[in-house]
Amino acid sequence: MSTDTVTPRSTTPEGEGVTDATHAPGGTPVEGAFDPAAMTRLLDGRYTEVRALVRSNLAEYASVLEDAETMSRADYRERVKDIVLEMAATGQTGMGFPEEYGGGGDIGASVAAFETLALGDLSVLVKTGVQFGLFGGAIQQLGTKRHHDAYLRPLITGELLGCFAMSETGHGSNVQALDTTATYDADTEEFVLHTPTEQGGKDYIGNAAQHGEVAVVFAQLRVAGEGHGVHAFVVPIRSGGEACAGVRIEDDGLKMGLNGVDNGRLWFDQVRVPRDALLDRFAAVSAEGVYSSPIENPNRRFFTMLGTLITGRVCVGGAGINAAKVALAVAVKYGLRRRQFEAASKDEEQLVMDYGMHQRRLFPRLARGYAMHFAQEALAAELHTVLTDQVEDDTRRRELETMAAGIKALGTWHATDTIQECREACGGAGYLAVNRFPALKADTDVFTTFEGDNHVLLQLVAKGLLTNYAEEFEDLDSLGMARFVAGMAVDTVVERTSVHKLLERLRGVLPGGDDEGVEGVRDTDYHLTMLRFREEHQVGGVARRLKRGIDAGGNPGVVFSEVQDHVIAAARSHVQRVVLEAFVAKVRGLPEGELRDALQLLCDLHALCTIEDDRAWFMEHGRLSVPRSKAISREVNALCRRVRPLAEAYVDGFGVPPEMLRAPALVDAYANATRTAPGETH
Repeated sequence: MSTDTVTPRSTTPEGEGVTDATHAPGGTPVEGAFDPAAMTRLLDGRYTEVRALVRSNLAEYASVLEDAETMSRADYRERVKDIVLEMAATGQTGMGFPEEYGGGGDIGASVAAFETLALGDLSVLVKTGVQFGLFGGAIQQLGTKRHHDAYLRPLITGELLGCFAMSETGHGSNVQALDTTATYDADTEEFVLHTPTEQGGKDYIGNAAQHGEVAVVFAQLRVAGEGHGVHAFVVPIRSGGEACAGVRIEDDGLKMGLNGVDNGRLWFDQVRVPRDALLDRFAAVSAEGVYSSPIENPNRRFFTMLGTLITGRVCVGGAGINAAKVALAVAVKYGLRRRQFEAASKDEEQLVMDYGMHQRRLFPRLARGYAMHFAQEALAAELHTVLTDQVEDDTRRRELETMAAGIKALGTWHATDTIQECREACGGAGYLAVNRFPALKADTDVFTTFEGDNHVLLQLVAKGLLTNYAEEFEDLDSLGMARFVAGMAVDTVVERTSVHKLLERLRGVLPGGDDEGVEGVRDTDYHLTMLRFREEHQVGGVARRLKRGIDAGGNPGVVFSEVQDHVIAAARSHVQRVVLEAFVAKVRGLPEGELRDALQLLCDLHALCTIEDDRAWFMEHGRLSVPRSKAISREVNALCRRVRPLAEAYVDGFGVPPEMLRAPALVDAYANATRTAPGETH
């Protein structure tokens, strides 16, 4: 039995043969056809030129995808460094820095450039993020003019390579408990940095093992015997290629992926730096050893400092979403060319994409990719506004931090899930390195723990929901959150999310006033209402469980641990609702036409799949009857069939450069195959 792959030829739900993604025989457009280039322009938004610049650079350096497989690790690291420096010369990596230092003065542009870079080699992406996002971002956001004058211009050009040294082996996400200390010596006007334990070493630090010369080091500040919490310091770690006195550097070694990035470990043994090494936007130490800060509360000061570094978290989420686009583009194109089994004809094997299960595997993830794109777009726009305008509204900033955490979590989980499913959908071909999936899987896997473990980030989301962005934030660990909730009046949350009141308030927007019928399953307001009900019910449930446990005298840490699964579920539901709202807002904001119709189709598919995925919960809580549940599944299948003739146009709309798809045996060579299948002519 032949399983050759040929030029796309498919069948619509009505059985009419089509020869490509959008046209029937004779050139007649199929229902819903649209221009992929117009979709790309829509997705690129206000940063079309920025994204075009990055795409052209990706194409120019496409050979790095092969270099990652053929070079030694040392040579690959050098290749990645050279590409990053060459891109820096084009200006694309410095778009978020002030113009007076050679930057572009546009934070939104820098996010767009970084996201687009994720379509290519991800070691290049991450090394770029370390240098310009983490190291450069810390200097810009935590430092003052003297630090900007000293460091921004050379780091923007790549003349000065640096590190972001926050994480420690022994503490991970618990940044407030770092072991590294910075003790002020008033006699010499210096800070003395020291790593007291082996587990206190900075770990997984990009640029540390080989290329970094300077590090922004986070350490416990001690002045005159008093601790003031974690602060950031600029510390030289190399001079002339050799480690500075008192600095010990080790290579993290071979990793699961991203081996073009020189991750390493750092320890400090009584390393002295001058007083102005403290990045002092939020706190200062006088020459005499007097500590001062405009933010009196130490917890609020800590989270304010971390909040200014939010750009990295936003960028990682966007990178995951864009990496998944590459996987979807390869898998969809392959499914439109690969034939297997004579399922519908005696004369020729059937295209893989014409199998309902194959559509079910790929199209909901395609729809989710579009949904996540628009949610990320809205998040990046808010980030640009808040940071550019220096918005001081605490509530708005914390809402931004909450959504950055949530979109990062769902975006990177989307990448992990989608890349794996796309790999499987390409069969054995997807296992070959040339087809990009091995690198995509290995390089993006760490995104789920980059910039915060996703479950920890969802706890931050839940905290925002439970506390209404209260003024005082405690630690992000479970015990800190439990103590925080124990000290607040959750009665308000319980009352606001009363099930009875929710049902009364939401009943009017449900089709027919109840959930028994099957009409209106494509109603966007119905989709939004279902997700809103789930979110508010779960938030109220968490509050009630916490209140019962605490009122009964339970230990806050134990009480929180017992309901932690509910906390994460509520946070996930909140973010899913926000993602759908962003998709709906985008669609409703478009003029009537082919792009709006095409996006409405995916929006409906995404919404119904989100409900279907959690149908057990909706049934348990009386919001989904068996007939309606079955109707939703039938509608998902029908929507997949409608997406089928448009599938290639949808993935072409992502604007992935052909050089980044690579995968010649999956999307290129087979498409131009000279073999003529039975019943076809070329």
